[in-house]
Order: sequence, then structure tokens, then C-alpha cells
Amino acid sequence: MKKYFQNKRNRRGFREFLYILPFLVLVAIFSYYPLYGWVYAFFDYKPPFPLSMDQFAGLKWFKSMVDNPVKLMQILKVLRNTFAMSGLSLLFSWFPMIFAVFLNEIKCVPFKKFVQTVTTLPNFISWVLVYSIAYCLLNSTGVVNSILMSLGIIESPQLFLQSADHVWFKMWVWLTWKNAGWSAIMYIAAITGIDGELTEAARVDGASRMQIIRHITIPSILPTYFVLVMLSLANFLSNGMEQYFVFENAFNKESIQVLDLYVYNLAMGNGGYSLSTAISILKSVVSVLLLCGTNGISKLVRGEGFI
Repeated sequence: MKKYFQNKRNRRGFREFLYILPFLVLVAIFSYYPLYGWVYAFFDYKPPFPLSMDQFAGLKWFKSMVDNPVKLMQILKVLRNTFAMSGLSLLFSWFPMIFAVFLNEIKCVPFKKFVQTVTTLPNFISWVLVYSIAYCLLNSTGVVNSILMSLGIIESPQLFLQSADHVWFKMWVWLTWKNAGWSAIMYIAAITGIDGELTEAARVDGASRMQIIRHITIPSILPTYFVLVMLSLANFLSNGMEQYFVFENAFNKESIQVLDLYVYNLAMGNGGYSLSTAISILKSVVSVLLLCGTNGISKLVRGEGFI
């Protein structure tokens, strides 16, 4: 009988493994197989010719990052922008949590669903369409300039998109508008899991809605918040490039170019495939170290890690 149950358990485990096998294959193909491209960082590659040992350069491109003052200054400026963008996102990482808390307090269910739908939909809009919206609103003949000029607040159109002023803040505003509703979904799920007896007991004791939020709701979802913050720390150097690529122009390039966009421009614009690959390798190594570091901090602070 014991052997029968053991065989049954093994068969069930094998079936469950088959369920996730297609996803493991996809991860291997799209996440691990492309790592073969790291070999270009050790060659003096010139497209479209194939790699050969005559082009082997060793650590030449890694050394050039610090040996060449011009490249070093460019990388430092790019890192400044990357740290600023990621730092702003990290500084205001509490915003989706607070938004979810107050959204949960809306008693009118149709209005609540409407607000949640309206704030979640931008997540499914591409950054190209987001820039189109920004252009219609903020270009020299757009809605904002037309209203401000008609009210007499300004005398000539303001170049909001072409200006290099407050670029980091403007990029954070667009990112928050696009992702806040989607990010709040995880907090709403965490709020749904709160034991209803706690809130009922608090109401019986005479607690107001703000007191319930302060002493029950927020402490209950803080573990979710800390996990998401630590994951954001692990991805501190990974801003993505789509947003900054569509908003980049000759006027704001110095302030908007983050690490991912710099790597793309270096490879696609200047043909520096080897150098861009070397920078990507270093970014991946630093990201892994940040992930391990934040996981260690999580174990010290919370008693458990997230990996």
C-alpha cells in the first residue's frame, strides 16, 4: 500500500512537471539562450562578418570604459540619469499602495470598478501611444499651450517636450500615470486577504475608517510593499528603454539617456556592438549582486527571502 501511494505521488509530480515544462522551455529560449551573445564583448566585432579568433580582444572593451576619459564621462552621466530615474521611482514606491488603500475605501462598487479600470488601462498602452498623447497635449500648438495662451498666462508657446528642465520628474510622472493602476492590483489583492474579523472588531470598538486604515490595512499590506521595494532595488539599473527612447530628442538627450538606452544607441547608432555588450554584462552582474544583497537584507529584516 505504501508503495502504491508513493508511485501515485511520483506520477502526480511528473504530471505537474509537464504542466510547467513549456514555460521552462520558453524561459530557456528567451532568457538564457541569448546569453551566448555575451561572447561579442571579448571580440573586436565588425558586422556583418562572422566571429573569428583573429578578432579576439580579451578584456579590451572592459578596460576601455575606464581608460578612455570621454567614454568614462559618458557612462558616468548615463549612470547619473539611471540612478535619478530609479531613485525617483523608489522614493515614490508607496504611491500605488496608498492609491490601492483609498480605492478600496470607495463604497460605490460601479464607481470603484470604473476608477480601477481607467487607471489600469494605460498599462496596456504602448509608449509610442503615450508619446502621441503627450505630443497632442504639450506641443507648441497643443491643448495645454492653447489654454494657457487663451487665459493670458503665457505670451508664447512653451516647448515642454523639447525642454531639458525637470526631465527626470516629467518621466516619473508619465511612468506613474501608466503603471500606478496596474501596480495597485497586487495591493488590492493583499487587502482582500485581510481577515474581516479584524476590521469588524475595530468598528465595534469605535475605530474610524482612518484608524482602521492606519492600524489594520496598512500594516497588513506592508510585507507585500517591502517585497516589491526589494525587487525594485534588485532592478535598480534596469529602467527599460522604450519610454526614454520615444521621449528622447536633441534637447534633452543629456538628461534622459539611461543605461539601457545608452547601450541601444551605442550598438544601433554607432556600431559599438562589443562595447555595448560589455556594458550589458557589467549591468547584469551588478543586478545579480543587488538581487543577492536585497535578498540577504530581506532575510535579516523579515526573517525570509524572496528567492
